[in-house]
Amino acid sequence: MPRYRLTIEYDGKPFAGWQRQESGPSVQAAVEDAIFKLSGERVTVTGAGRTDSGVHARGQVAHFDLTKDFPADTIRDALNAHLRPDPVAVLAAAIADGEFHARFSALARHYEYRILCRRAPPALDRGRVWHVSRALNVIPMQEAARALLGNHDFTTFRAAEDRKSTRL
Repeated sequence: MPRYRLTIEYDGKPFAGWQRQESGPSVQAAVEDAIFKLSGERVTVTGAGRTDSGVHARGQVAHFDLTKDFPADTIRDALNAHLRPDPVAVLAAAIADGEFHARFSALARHYEYRILCRRAPPALDRGRVWHVSRALNVIPMQEAARALLGNHDFTTFRAAEDRKSTRL
């Protein structure tokens, strides 16, 4: 039973987040439906992390298992064909070691928050930046941001059943 590793990018605007849920469409459900259209198998796609409603991703890693073997390029191309018109793209697909787990094998996670500081509202980046129409005092912001640098222990934010320590 092959395990496939995906690198996915998506515009989160039309989704209620990564995780499949009753309250609206999700990226996970869109990818799972595309896999079903390709393979005829219902699978669960596991992502490296979950994003909230409206949040975008440039390199979300996910994995799933199938009973049938497909070349990795076929997985990528077929899923992209079946994902249309959703704003989701499989950038890369690979056959992964059976021990690979998108969440627990992750070595790092990167988050980007963008502030557009100008009088005019965003046109091209609407929904992708926080628009502030007045001048910001950058020096105190830089001083406060220094507290975010380095390694931090986030184990208190993990689920009780998750035994793996989360450190950044």
